[in-house]
Amino acid sequence: MATITASDVNKLRQQTGLGMMDCKNALVEAEGDFSVAVEILRKKGQKVAAKRGDNEAKEGLTVAKTAGNKGVILTLNCETDFVAKNEEYSTFTNALVDLALAKGCTTTEELLATSFDGTLTVAERITEQIGKTGEKMEVSAYALVEGETVIAYNHPGNQVASIVALNQAGDAVESAGKDVAMQIAAMAPVALDKDDVSAETISKEIEIGKEIARNEGKPEEMLEKIAMGKLNKFYKEMTLLNQEFIKDNKKDVRTYLDSVSKGLTAVAFRRFAVK
Repeated sequence: MATITASDVNKLRQQTGLGMMDCKNALVEAEGDFSVAVEILRKKGQKVAAKRGDNEAKEGLTVAKTAGNKGVILTLNCETDFVAKNEEYSTFTNALVDLALAKGCTTTEELLATSFDGTLTVAERITEQIGKTGEKMEVSAYALVEGETVIAYNHPGNQVASIVALNQAGDAVESAGKDVAMQIAAMAPVALDKDDVSAETISKEIEIGKEIARNEGKPEEMLEKIAMGKLNKFYKEMTLLNQEFIKDNKKDVRTYLDSVSKGLTAVAFRRFAVK
C-alpha cells in the first residue's frame, strides 16, 4: 500500500481545489497515483451532478465585463446563498467571464466546450465544482454583446448586471453608457425599441389590455382601442429607448442619448438577474 503524506494530499488539493479528506481518500483509493486520484475526484463530481440534477439552482452570481468593443454577461447558479457568497465561488464565476471574454464565446454551448485550463473544459470544471460543493451549478444565462462602445454595470452583490452597446465612441459616450447601463439594471426593459418586442409579447399585452377593460365594464367595441392604448404605455415603460430617463424624466432614453451626441443610440443590451 502506497504511503500518502500530508504533502501529497496538499498537492492534490492545490491542483483540484477540493477538500483535504476528499483528496486523501482519492489518493488512498488510487494507491498514490495522482492522475488516477484526479479521475476519481472527477467521477465523484459527476455522480454528485447526476444526483443533484433535479434540484433547483436559484441562487448564484451575475457578472458582466467588457474589453474593447465587446462584453459578456453571465449568470452562474447554485442552490444556496451560502455557496454563492463564498469567495471561491465569486472567483470561479469571474474566471468564467474572463475566459468567455478572452475567447469571444458567442453561446453558452461554446463557452461550456472551451478549455478552462488546458486539461478540462468549462463544463468539466463546473462538474468538478459540483463535486466540491455538493450543490447543483449551471450557467443559466450567457450573452456576448458588441458595439463601438460597450459598457457593463454590476449592481453591488452581483444579483443583477447589465451590459449595453452604443454606436459611437468617446468619453461623453462612455459616461452616457454608464447611465444607460444602470437604467437597464434598475428598470428591466424587455426590448431595445418597439420593433424589437416579440409578436408573442405584443399579442399577450393586447389580450391583457382587453381583459382589464372588459373587467372594468368597457363596451366590447372599445376594447381594441383601449388595449392599443395600454400597449403604447407598455412600449414606454418596457422598451429601453422609449423609457423615461431615470436621471431626467422629461426625456426618454433615446432623446437623452441624442443630446449627448447627435445620432448616438443604443444598439444592443442584455440584463440578467439571479432571481
